[in-house]
Amino acid sequence: QGRILEKTGLCSQITFGRYVRQGRKLGVDPKLFIQDLQFNKVPVRVYQPKATSDGRRRGIIFFHGGGWVFGSLDTYEKVCRYISRESESVVVSVQYRLAPEHKYPAAYEDCLNATIHFMKNIEHYGVDPANVTVCGDSAGGNLAAAVSQTLADRSDLPKLRAQILIYPGLQALDFNLPSYHQNRGVPLLFRERAAFFALQYLNGDALHMQEVLEGSHIPPDMRLKYRKWVSPDNIPEKFKVRGVKPLMPTDFIAEVYETVKRFCEPNLCPLLAEDAIVHQLPESFILTCEYDVLRDDGLLYKKRLEDNGVRVTWYHLEDGFHGIISLYDYCGFSFPSGKRGLDSVVNFLKSL
Repeated sequence: QGRILEKTGLCSQITFGRYVRQGRKLGVDPKLFIQDLQFNKVPVRVYQPKATSDGRRRGIIFFHGGGWVFGSLDTYEKVCRYISRESESVVVSVQYRLAPEHKYPAAYEDCLNATIHFMKNIEHYGVDPANVTVCGDSAGGNLAAAVSQTLADRSDLPKLRAQILIYPGLQALDFNLPSYHQNRGVPLLFRERAAFFALQYLNGDALHMQEVLEGSHIPPDMRLKYRKWVSPDNIPEKFKVRGVKPLMPTDFIAEVYETVKRFCEPNLCPLLAEDAIVHQLPESFILTCEYDVLRDDGLLYKKRLEDNGVRVTWYHLEDGFHGIISLYDYCGFSFPSGKRGLDSVVNFLKSL
């Protein structure tokens, strides 16, 4: 549908996609006080429970998914209301700038700036400075991981209490991990789309998508350097039983690497951060779905965190697919496993 409209010149595929996903305006929530503000020039929506609280509440900074290209405060309104109500927390949902109009690092910088602003003005919201968590799904999980790494060694701010990464995308080195093969054609995120989104975020276009999918965008010496972190060898065997055929990497193409070399920056691909940063990270919650091309990104990061002594709570939806959380109560339909996933997040928050 989007393609047809694009060919007729009515609107681009991305504009159409944003229109379809925009979400309906919801009415007043009897249990929450909701306001739209700006944190450091970044639009945010703050959800505060109306009930009186014995002490200061926990704070959650939420970054929405949508491949850095789609998504808005409205799209995630139901999810954020649910988390705020059920965990009795103050939730700050961040409207970061989207690609391709705003390329990397715009989204990351918006999320970081909004988070820092919140941490510095925390007393206005009745939040305990020792209990602030960053949270995001998909591209938002990528942004939460990047912000968490950046703040890990900041001594001028309170330490984050936790990070919650819901089927995050954490690397763009290898689009041939087992989950990329097993789930290449599974909605809502096809293998090609994952590379398309990463390139839109990085460069504002999807040139060289084929070379990136084939793996010819990373020099052999770098591939070798990162193999200790990004490799099928680090994925438990039970996840490889569904058909996996290892691809022979194609020849490296230097001019493609020139256009995508920032894929090696941890702010863009948090799985590539050095151990010195990773071991300072806060307690973590990682949710993965079996039927998701990004499943292995989550599994690889779980291993890295655990290898560095970080406490990880892992929740795996055996029957889940990518994007299932954002479909919670979406246009009146919902998936039981999506609700289970969302409740696992709420239960983790309540344990903090």
